[in-house]
Amino acid sequence: MKEEDKFIQVLGRVATVLSVLMYVSYIPQIMSNLQGNYGNPIQPLVAAINCLFWCVYAYFKKNRDWPVFLANLPGIFFGVFAFVTALH
Repeated sequence: MKEEDKFIQVLGRVATVLSVLMYVSYIPQIMSNLQGNYGNPIQPLVAAINCLFWCVYAYFKKNRDWPVFLANLPGIFFGVFAFVTALH
């Protein structure tokens, strides 16, 4: 494997982990929403829609892009959950 290919593979894995952490960071907002301190529902809804489009793109392209798919999959669930719990 070329040095550049190894770098891209590591970069993809690191970016995937960071993306998942970004969406897991919705947990405090979700907890606040459930306690009655509602946050703005717009941002997590838009994030969930964005993640859905990225997942569809990554899955249906000729050579599936698993790092992009896996990086955005949690954003769909956490974004929708943060959106729903922010409604009051």
